[in-house]
Amino acid sequence: MLEKALKRLNITALNEMQETALKSAASGKDIILVAPTGSGKTLAFLLPLIQRLKPEIKGVQALILTPSRELALQIEQVFKQLGTSFKVNCCYGGHSVRVEKNNLAHPPAVLIGTPGRIAYHLEYGNFDESGITKLILDEFDKSLEFGFESDMSYITNSLRSVDQKILTSATKMAEFPAFLAIENPIEIDFTEHLPAKPDLTLKKVIAPAADKLDVLFRLLSKIGDANTLVFCNHRETVDRISDLLFEHGLGHDVFHGGMEQIDREKALLKFRNGSHRILITTDLAARGLDIPTVANIVHYQLPYTEDAYIHRNGRTARMQAKGTAYAILTEEENYKYLPDDIETEVLADRYDIPEVSDWVTLYIPNGKKDKINKIDIVGVFLQKGKLAKNDLGLIEVKDSSSYVAVKRDKAEELLKNLSNEKIKGKKLKLAIAK
Repeated sequence: MLEKALKRLNITALNEMQETALKSAASGKDIILVAPTGSGKTLAFLLPLIQRLKPEIKGVQALILTPSRELALQIEQVFKQLGTSFKVNCCYGGHSVRVEKNNLAHPPAVLIGTPGRIAYHLEYGNFDESGITKLILDEFDKSLEFGFESDMSYITNSLRSVDQKILTSATKMAEFPAFLAIENPIEIDFTEHLPAKPDLTLKKVIAPAADKLDVLFRLLSKIGDANTLVFCNHRETVDRISDLLFEHGLGHDVFHGGMEQIDREKALLKFRNGSHRILITTDLAARGLDIPTVANIVHYQLPYTEDAYIHRNGRTARMQAKGTAYAILTEEENYKYLPDDIETEVLADRYDIPEVSDWVTLYIPNGKKDKINKIDIVGVFLQKGKLAKNDLGLIEVKDSSSYVAVKRDKAEELLKNLSNEKIKGKKLKLAIAK
C-alpha cells in the first residue's frame, strides 16, 4: 500500500524525517514530531496511519484535529491522493452542519476536523467515537493558541480506545497540557536538521505611527510586483489596509478568520495561481496552508512572540529560494527578538503602482460531483476555447466548483469562444471569480 501511495504522489523516496516517523509509529508509542513548516509532516503521519487502518472495521478508526479549516481540507486532499479504499470526511466551522451529519451517518475510517466542530458532533452523538484508536493533533500548539484547549480536552477525554497519539508542530513546547495524557513519547525533532540557514534578508522601515498606512502603500508599490504577504495582528487592521489599497487601485486579496469559508478559499486560490500577488492576512496564514513560497514578508504589525515572527518569516526563503522580511516600525518600538543590525529600507516619496497580474481566475459552477476533472477543463479550454498551453495556468477542481487561471489578456476572447460550449454534457457557465 505504501509503494502504491507514493507512486500516486510521484514521490520516489521519503525524506529522513518521514522515514523516522514511519519507523517510530510502528512501535505503537505516542509520538511528538517537531519539524519545520514545509518539511512534509502531513505524509509523516498519514503514511503510518493508512498502514494501520483495517478495512473490516466499519466506523471511525482515526481522528485528526487541526487548528484551521484550510489545514483540515489540505490534509483531506492529501489523504485522497494516496488512493486508498478508505473513506475520509472533513468537518469544520463554516461548513454545513447538515451535510456533515449526513456524511457521518455513513462513517468514514478517517475523520478530520477543527476542535470546535468535532467537539460539537461528539456532544450530539453524530458519530461513534468508540472505535477510534489513532489520534493525531496536527499543529497542536497552534490549536492551543487559537483557544481550542477546552474543546481538545473534551475530545481527548471522550476517546476511550485511543492507543496511540501523534502530535506535530513546527516549534517545540516546554510542557504539554495534562489532558493530552502523553505517555513516554518518542520525540522526533528535526528543527536542527535544516540543510542550510534560509537566505533571508531582514529590513526595517521606520514610520511615524500616523503615517504607517502611507508607508505600507509606498513599500508595496515598490515591491508588490512579486508575491508578498502582509501580516497584521488583527483582522480589523487587515480590512483597513484593504480599503486603502482598493482606493489606490493596488490589486490584492485578504485572508482572516472573520471571512466566510468560500471567500477564504478563493483568496488563497487566487494567491496560489498568481491572480493576486499581494495577500493581507493575520497569523492564520503563518503556517499550515498550501500557498507558494513568497518573495516578501511585510510585518505591518510585529507579532507579540518570537515564535510567531519566525513562522511568518518561514513563508519566504524556502527550498533554496531567497526572501526578504520587512518590519514597519516606529522610532519608539523595540522588539527584543529583532537583531540590532537590521538594514533600514529608505523609501522614496512616490512609486508607480505595480501593473495588474498577468493572470485572472475563471469560475466554473461544476466540480468533482459533476464528474469534471482537470483533463476535461484543459481539453475544452485548448480545443474549443482556442487557448494556447502557456495561456492556461493553475486549475483547481473542488467538489461543486472549479477555478482556472488564464492569461488576463485572453480571458475576454475565451469567454466568447466558450459561451455556447458544454463540459461533460452540461452547458459551460464561465465567469471571472470575484
